[in-house]
Amino acid sequence: MKKTAAQLAVHALEQLGITHTFGIPGVHNTELYDALAQSRQITPLLVTHEGGGAFMADAFSRLNWGGIGADGAARAIGTLAIVPAAGLTHAASGIGEAYLAGIPMLVLTGGTRTDSGRRYQLHGIDQLEMARGFTKAAFRVTGHAQVVPTLFEAYRIATSGVPGPVLVELPVNLQIFSGDAGAVPEWQAAEAPPLPDAALIRQAADVLQHARQPGLFVGWGARHAQAELVALAELLQMPVSTTLQGLAVFPGDHPLHAGFGFSRSAVPAAQNAFRQCDALLAVGARFAEIPTGSFGARVPQALVHVDIDPEVPGANYPAQVALVGDAQPVLRALLEELRNRQARREVNSRLQHQIASDKAAYLDSWLKHGDQTHVNPAAFFTSLRRQMPADSITVLDDGNHTFLAAELYSYPRGSALLTPSDFNAMGYAVPAAIGARLAQPQREVVAIVGDGGFAMSCMEIMTATANGLGVIFCVFNDGALAQIAQAQQLPYQRLTCTTLPHRIGLQGVAQATGAAYVPMPDNHCIDSTIAEARKLAAQGRPVIVDVAIDYSRQTTFTQGTTKTNFRSFPLGQKLRFLRRIVGRKLRP
Repeated sequence: MKKTAAQLAVHALEQLGITHTFGIPGVHNTELYDALAQSRQITPLLVTHEGGGAFMADAFSRLNWGGIGADGAARAIGTLAIVPAAGLTHAASGIGEAYLAGIPMLVLTGGTRTDSGRRYQLHGIDQLEMARGFTKAAFRVTGHAQVVPTLFEAYRIATSGVPGPVLVELPVNLQIFSGDAGAVPEWQAAEAPPLPDAALIRQAADVLQHARQPGLFVGWGARHAQAELVALAELLQMPVSTTLQGLAVFPGDHPLHAGFGFSRSAVPAAQNAFRQCDALLAVGARFAEIPTGSFGARVPQALVHVDIDPEVPGANYPAQVALVGDAQPVLRALLEELRNRQARREVNSRLQHQIASDKAAYLDSWLKHGDQTHVNPAAFFTSLRRQMPADSITVLDDGNHTFLAAELYSYPRGSALLTPSDFNAMGYAVPAAIGARLAQPQREVVAIVGDGGFAMSCMEIMTATANGLGVIFCVFNDGALAQIAQAQQLPYQRLTCTTLPHRIGLQGVAQATGAAYVPMPDNHCIDSTIAEARKLAAQGRPVIVDVAIDYSRQTTFTQGTTKTNFRSFPLGQKLRFLRRIVGRKLRP
């Protein structure tokens, strides 16, 4: 069979179930885009910046990728189609976000000609070397017969084990000219990962059954095992805490759900619920810096750690029992073992009442804070939760609003949350919300983003407008990089480079991108503004909501993490910080 590499690549992508590509055409991939235009299955989407395209692909995968099922069939994942060199460096933030978060992604780049014998070609950079630190693997195709097998292998690597992005470079001459591809293979079903040894399942059951008060800590890696998580929590009456990415993995309205994290950086409900825990079941959670409040969490020695990555259990906290495998089948086996032992506990009414009481008191303290001249965060999130459907998708950026949403917004059964975490790239929310709407157009999507993060990628709203995607962008507009500004206040007693040089004219951004604009100047119009935004978005139009947010109170996460970091300093450094604080306070 004689085909161009572009035609062969599209054939492979169709076999892999790909439905969309994100990117910008250039001289090194125009042949690929021409071949994509012939596909009845794949829609190539033009973005305004490759970084935005990568965040869209990340969100697309987060919502569509369900792991390797029993049938092993290929399923659509986020796919980039970008030019080499600058296209890759522009996209690097989104690719890096997917890499650290364990999100599958295919990255197809063009490549310089390999048949000219010339040096100093346009975009001439070693992309495989550059991508080494933020991809699972990178390939350069050197012949037509390699195109389909390489893309199949890239997909297999991207979706197996700990998922992640994989790059495939297609030199432009292979795209342009036909060549002998040999016998083009068909996609073969993938195998599901094996279960841990049955003896380890029994050991884990022993630890949890014999604990006085076990707890459950849930991360993004458990997102496809919600039914099993709920059943285990109810069986053993375990309080439940989640990572930031895992906030929607366990239903936030369940009476055993305590909150985000359980360190001194967590809300009172979570701190109190986990204070007496003498054993912990951690599922799909890596005990990374954010959910542990800068590693300030006290993890019981009796730790059962479930993760698909064999390097995770024991990495930061020693695991008494490590169960390596996919969360859902592992939890099913553990649940069966505990049920066979008749390990069910009586409903812990005291624990559930304490969680509910602590949550209500915390929300009430926020609702009473501040005045009526700005938008109270708790009032905003309470109204948003009341109006948004239970199955809505929430997309966060990186900033102060992230932790407000973690502490004050509830994610019920059926909801989804997308947020940057370990890579923690600002500018994520706007394009990711667009990718989310493309992935699941039947669900409402709302993005919560600070004005600093919004400024980084707001022109991508043109992509939403061009494709009739009704997404609500709630911009917390205070004229500052609020999370870092709050972190500067106490130790430095002054703000440096955290006040935006110019207040963003969000109405002008809306006009420039074709979006609707709805202001929210104070508490009195929260309900009506959200209702108006939903009405406009239902018409297929993106909406920018200008939220005059009140950032006068710090989240528990910010306060607790600041204290944890300070306590970790050597005595001499503590004294230096204290002297600086006092000196600057006294200085006129």
